[in-house]
Amino acid sequence: MYTLYITNKNYSSWSLRPWVLMQEKAITFTEQLIPFPENSSWETFHSFAPNGKVPCLHHDDLIVWDSLAIAEYLAEQHSGIWPVDRIARAWARSVTAEMHSGFNTIRQECGMNCGLRIQLHQMTPALQADLDRLNEIWAEGLDRFGGPFLTGSEFTAVDAFFCPIAFRAQTYNLPLHASYIQQLLSLKSMQAWEAAALQETWRDPEHERENLAAGVVLLDRRQSIHS
Repeated sequence: MYTLYITNKNYSSWSLRPWVLMQEKAITFTEQLIPFPENSSWETFHSFAPNGKVPCLHHDDLIVWDSLAIAEYLAEQHSGIWPVDRIARAWARSVTAEMHSGFNTIRQECGMNCGLRIQLHQMTPALQADLDRLNEIWAEGLDRFGGPFLTGSEFTAVDAFFCPIAFRAQTYNLPLHASYIQQLLSLKSMQAWEAAALQETWRDPEHERENLAAGVVLLDRRQSIHS
């Protein structure tokens, strides 16, 4: 039996990746959501994850941490995590690794917040470079493998790794590939994640400060913390 440890759905882009992948692939798991800031101590997270971070997957007596490691472990247990075609699979792994290790500007300047709609103060050259590269990756995958997902007709791990970008695009109205963004946002798993995120009343001061620094908040769709 799988247990997936995650944290606040409103903020946690890393948690989203294996969660949405397992949902879309109908892999049964138990969700353990450890919220911050209430339970944000390193000791709390270290009690279930060796690196003290989420996501972390427990499978019987085995522990797998880091979203990419989790995806690779699931691929050893289940079909359909990566494309069957060798060329598509190599491409998917390459751009997944690029997403996993790169795009630092969009992470820093456009922190994930499912509930807010924000007008950016500015489009920095570094942020534009990240957006240009994302559009390049998506256009290549969709054109090369036929869509509507990046390596063809089936949702795979490569799409899961770009799901947090879809939420960021929605929050900050980013100029990204509109049809692919909509394809991801229309997934039942993405809609379920967003609905749960909007019901959370936890607020993490550090994340909130980052969001406010990025631009002007036009709309806050989250449940009130006073309700």
